Amino acid sequence: MAQSVRVIGTGQLLELSARLRRAGHENIRASFQRRIRRAAEPLRGDLQDTIRGLDIRSQGRGSGKRGGPSPTTRPLRATIAEAIRISVRTGGSPGARVWVDRDRLPRDLRNMPTVINTGRIRHPVFGNRRRWAQQTATPLWWDKTVRAHQPRITREVERVTDDVRRRIE
Repeated sequence: MAQSVRVIGTGQLLELSARLRRAGHENIRASFQRRIRRAAEPLRGDLQDTIRGLDIRSQGRGSGKRGGPSPTTRPLRATIAEAIRISVRTGGSPGARVWVDRDRLPRDLRNMPTVINTGRIRHPVFGNRRRWAQQTATPLWWDKTVRAHQPRITREVERVTDDVRRRIE
């Protein structure tokens, strides 16, 4: 599912974070945080591009079925893309996190990132809960995108951690 992704180096980041606090190097801490964010930003951008370009197909209308314009004007994929966020922490559990901020989604779309990630979208036809439609999307859009970025992010975080460790020693 489209769960949050956490970039953590477990012991290395915890130990380095504690040393930064003890040393009191605010400019090094800010630089550390900025560089970790910069390592995660391409993942966020790629996730946004992936959801915006995701192909969602429907079964099509059967003969004799009526159609019509969508009752909503909000674009589904763009709305989800705008809700993808990054946060970086250098405190208690240091690292970066990329996630879909459900609070930034309309109430009726809060589960959509998870649903779309499964590849099967069922929804009522124009809000009529007695008639349902099924649409399909490329499954695991979130998981595949994250997997593609993981080696690069891991290398970058290790490089940043080593640079900061050298600067405070």
